Amino acid sequence: MTAKPNPTRLLSVGSIIADVRIDVPILPPRGGDVLGSGASISAGGGFNILAAAARNGLKAAFGGQHGNGPYGERIRAALQSEGIEALMPASRMADSGFCVVLVEPDGERTFVTSPGVEARPGTMALSEIALGPADALFVSGYDLCYPDLGPAIADWIAVLPTSAWVMVDPGPLVTDIPVAIMAAVFARVDVFTLNRREAGLLSQRQDMSAGAAVILRRLRSDALLVIRDGPAGCWLFGGRFGAEGRHVPAPIVRMVDSTGAGDAHTGVFLASLAAGHDFLEAARRANAAAAFAVTRKGPATAPRKEELDAFLAA
Repeated sequence: MTAKPNPTRLLSVGSIIADVRIDVPILPPRGGDVLGSGASISAGGGFNILAAAARNGLKAAFGGQHGNGPYGERIRAALQSEGIEALMPASRMADSGFCVVLVEPDGERTFVTSPGVEARPGTMALSEIALGPADALFVSGYDLCYPDLGPAIADWIAVLPTSAWVMVDPGPLVTDIPVAIMAAVFARVDVFTLNRREAGLLSQRQDMSAGAAVILRRLRSDALLVIRDGPAGCWLFGGRFGAEGRHVPAPIVRMVDSTGAGDAHTGVFLASLAAGHDFLEAARRANAAAAFAVTRKGPATAPRKEELDAFLAA
């Protein structure tokens, strides 16, 4: 990867929604029903990454839309509690969206998302957001799929200064992102991160190495590809790691809830780069943060820096 200054701020235009989380004994069959327990509502989506970064010393800001109803109020309160600045005013149009998260006993989760105002560009254009030369921009695949917001983000990242970091996580909707928008992402992204399942969907290869090779051909030669592999940790491909890649293991823990584990990984990875760590150490810390997060229930369960340091030491 071309040398860049360490990130000084994480800016996300990724949508923040409310997570309506319900523990279920099993997913209901089509037309069926199950009794859930432990229901809760909290800020989720893009909030998880911003919170993970902020808890680990990286200044963070939110550049997306937030609504004028109860979900928007909850989101703003969560941002304030983490010291994360909201750059856009509350929308007058409608409330923020929400996501129903069904969590099974083994910690696996299933989502149903109802978009709100976060799916559309705000009254302030993305180009009006003041982006510093060493800022890191995070973009989610959910936002790239939205008909209005996706093209606006694609046009914006194409003209960002090369010193700014662009990190993209396509997420579970990886195959739903329009071809032209994905092409714009590949042309500019510095760090492309996704899990093993999503890498298989995107590359149409079951073997990780083969899939990574397919994805690398679409990325710039100096871009970093991060494939998260659950309890096994993650793999780094591209740049000095080449097509053969480098595996970084994760601590062994008992998973309670996997919601937000990938977000914890991404936020701490960027915060670790900001702190001066190299890619391998950033990945090691990110793996530990994701492992720590899955031992707790809820979406924004990334550890704070002192918690992560103690966890790694132990």
